[in-house]
Amino acid sequence: MGTRAGGRRTGPKCIAIVGPFASGKTTLLEAILARTGAIPRQNPVSSGNTVSDHSPEARAHAMSVEATFATTEFMGEQFTFVDCPGSIEFAFEAEPVLAACDVAVVVAEADEKKIPALQLIMRKLDDLGVPRILFLNKVDKAIAGVRETLKMLQPASSAPLLLRQIPLRKDGVVIGSIDLALERAYVYREYAESQVAEIPDDDKARELEARFSMLETLADHDDQLMEQLLEEIEPPKDAIFDDLAADLRAGTVTPVLIGTAEKGNGVLRLLKTIRHDAPDVEATCKRLGAPDGSQTVVQVMKTIHTAHGGKLSVSRVLSGQLADAAELFLSNGDTTKVSGIYKMLGKDQLKLSLAKAGDTVALGKLDNVRTGQTLSSAKGGIKPLIALEPPQPVFAFALRPKERKDEVKMSAAIQRLAEEDPSLSLHHNQDSAETVLSGHGEMHLRVVRERLEGKNQIPIEGHSPAVPYRETIRKSAQQRGRHKKQSGGHGQFGDVVIEIKPLPRGSGFQFTDTITGGVVPKTYIQSVETGIRDYLRTGPLGFPVVDVAVNLSDGSYHAVDSSDMAFQMAAKLAMKEGMAACSPVLLEPIMKVEIVTPSDATSKIIALIPQRRGQILGYDARPDWPGWDVVEATMPQAEIGDLIIELRSATAGVASYKAAFDHMAELTGRLADEAMNANGKAA
Repeated sequence: MGTRAGGRRTGPKCIAIVGPFASGKTTLLEAILARTGAIPRQNPVSSGNTVSDHSPEARAHAMSVEATFATTEFMGEQFTFVDCPGSIEFAFEAEPVLAACDVAVVVAEADEKKIPALQLIMRKLDDLGVPRILFLNKVDKAIAGVRETLKMLQPASSAPLLLRQIPLRKDGVVIGSIDLALERAYVYREYAESQVAEIPDDDKARELEARFSMLETLADHDDQLMEQLLEEIEPPKDAIFDDLAADLRAGTVTPVLIGTAEKGNGVLRLLKTIRHDAPDVEATCKRLGAPDGSQTVVQVMKTIHTAHGGKLSVSRVLSGQLADAAELFLSNGDTTKVSGIYKMLGKDQLKLSLAKAGDTVALGKLDNVRTGQTLSSAKGGIKPLIALEPPQPVFAFALRPKERKDEVKMSAAIQRLAEEDPSLSLHHNQDSAETVLSGHGEMHLRVVRERLEGKNQIPIEGHSPAVPYRETIRKSAQQRGRHKKQSGGHGQFGDVVIEIKPLPRGSGFQFTDTITGGVVPKTYIQSVETGIRDYLRTGPLGFPVVDVAVNLSDGSYHAVDSSDMAFQMAAKLAMKEGMAACSPVLLEPIMKVEIVTPSDATSKIIALIPQRRGQILGYDARPDWPGWDVVEATMPQAEIGDLIIELRSATAGVASYKAAFDHMAELTGRLADEAMNANGKAA
């Protein structure tokens, strides 16, 4: 015992700060930076003047909307902390960050409503294999005891929550903590280092009980410690610290520290735990499958476009070292050249000449490099170490600049925003001629719009994207169409007889001809089909026509005046008159929807589905997700536009959904009239 961890890991570390929305992540980062001397004092989040509040959007909404990097020093070692947004709408920001971090500090509090959000974060850390420490924040305001709180939080964590500290109380008020490994008390002092004290006699029994529970959990992975506990032998402290470090690095336990970030309480013990127990970049390389240290390997964690410094690629140097002007290879073999290396502290940068393994730095002007990419000094590059897969968008709006002259400017600005946030998607809808921006919630896209209008000075108009309605027919009809025009010289003549029939749903369009005797020459049959297809782009109800069969059965031509264009016009006339007699009807897209929700909100979700004209197909427990359900339903696409707002409102901001096209269904009555009127057609 005492050699499992292999000693303390020195060198630069990268630590992600994650946790549910409003759990105190930014406050904790401020406290850390103040305690390590990186900033002169701790600024409260309410001041709008924290390191993470450098964007006007973060200040306006009092929430982190992007990952913020801050490098500081503690006891001679360099730490880079990354404050990751807590809202699920900005959760994808953390994925490229977490992959390249050594350890995560999960900030949580004694709030049962936030357990599902905490579970989402813990599951992501599990998926990425990132070790984590849980910082139980706001202990001074907690009503329940710490051990009761851990029982409440445990379902959110796949690894045991290992309590390393218990509160020290006086007259019912938390005044400090007792470290169970050191067996030492610490009395809190606001914004200052805690004062070391003896454990009060009244608390010794409580401390011994909690300490034994901690040792029992550690003994699950240390046979010698188990034997000592059974034989009631006091294990040496250095062996206990070794076990704590080994189990944290292996991810077999999640150590729990307590404090109140707002007052700077508990911060020093957290920093010392990171310094002594957390893994280093070598372990991160092994987890990511990076090649050995004989070459320089760099992982890009975030892209930032600054107002004056241009593009910055915030990156972790996983191995080797990196000098300014160094040439690096992308995974596809392309090359890029570093133009400036910077240490980050929020929006501020300090220029460096060299970065070594473990450093987290911003690299200047890597124009062809994107977030999540892996760069290396190996000629031709190495395979990517991570694969970024943004979740399916759940909210969208169509946007355009208020002034036409800004179209090119808007397009370039959105491209830069998509570089900074790979979870954004942009596409052009040819049917509606709309530019549609999609993301992960109403607030997500609101921030994008604010950046377009604020940072880029582009006034924007936005609205819900058009629903891709279609139309079809219920009846068959036969119709003649004749186009005849004489205007001097050659005239125009085309004459066709067509049969229009409905097809089964999903069949599309079929064209045939049963022409005999050459009444319509073969050279013009293709023109007839072209005219019909052109008409079907907009039917009598104003939408593209589907599931229709048209047969060219008869017609006539003129040896001199007939032409391709004349037969196209004749076909359009026949379709226009014939379709009106075919009982046209509107079709709307129906989507298959899969909603994931905490189980305690399942009844609310099931209740809202019929309100949106949905049909419930069933629901069941979400596999391997205790306390979660999956609800399956079909729902018109027209009802899905703002569905995510209602889902998040019903689930404390954590529910989500996936949707895929299922089928088209007839739409009649008032809703059909509204759809046609919105499209500029009378019912």
